Amino acid sequence: MIQLKKRDRKAPELMLSPMIDMVFLLLVFFMVSTMYMSELRTIPVKLPAASDTQPQNAAMFSVTIKEEGSYWLQDQPIMEAELLAKAREELQRDEKFAVVIRADEEVPYRAVIHLLDSFKKAGISRVGLATEKEAGS
Repeated sequence: MIQLKKRDRKAPELMLSPMIDMVFLLLVFFMVSTMYMSELRTIPVKLPAASDTQPQNAAMFSVTIKEEGSYWLQDQPIMEAELLAKAREELQRDEKFAVVIRADEEVPYRAVIHLLDSFKKAGISRVGLATEKEAGS
């Protein structure tokens, strides 16, 4: 009868280097993808520049006034009356509700003041104006 040699059975070695590389790759992937998720869905407008601005990460209610005077809520066109009605609904849900107005730099000043006044009449007092940071600052 043929006798076979007994082999020592070693546990397979676990190579950590490729696993660490994959973990870092996944970490970078998720970091980059969440940065894109947190972007505001807005209409592109040329905002006026200001030297002393404070960045705001998220705005629940972002209203854009385009150059021709049209209103946009997030990325959807909206009429002023409907905009104010939605703002009142949000204010009833959340007492810390705030609005950010993004007005194109070519929009007349009176149009921005009119919208600010309309929000004030609707009972909304937390309103911010979006600007771009100046290049030299």
